[in-house]
Amino acid sequence: MPNRYAGSPEDRAALDAYVKLWRAAHAVEVNANRHLSDYNLTISQFGVLEALYHLGPLSQRQLADKILRSSGNLTMVIDNLERDGLVRRDRDELDRRVMRVSLTEAGSTLIEQVLPRHVRGIREVFGAMTPEELAQLSALTRKLGRAVGSAGPREPEGRRARRAASRP
Repeated sequence: MPNRYAGSPEDRAALDAYVKLWRAAHAVEVNANRHLSDYNLTISQFGVLEALYHLGPLSQRQLADKILRSSGNLTMVIDNLERDGLVRRDRDELDRRVMRVSLTEAGSTLIEQVLPRHVRGIREVFGAMTPEELAQLSALTRKLGRAVGSAGPREPEGRRARRAASRP
């Protein structure tokens, strides 16, 4: 459905692309992760288990960066995984302030069970695309992600205006 925003053609094109990207990303996330409820896992819990499985023990900050969650949100996720015996926390030997999170044997067993089904689900979701289209999608999303990521966090418009107005 075309948008009805009254801005410039460039504004409308960017908004249209954004809405389509967001809707597609949401649909892909829901469909590719539907099976996680069969294992009593949330998307964040699965992300932690998968990251630890592939990368080994990580600090909570590293985990948050890898799975794109805030460290505050991740505390509860890790608490629940630890409660269920899937991960454990240990003090880093070099920096006692840092807690390292690692998989337990039960966590490794679970992720090894879940991962093949997860990959099948992702392949099914992307089955609507040809290999060439997948390569093009990968290239375009990488380009967009790098462009947005290199800009760094943006200061809210109102705060920027107040700060500029307070300068001599």
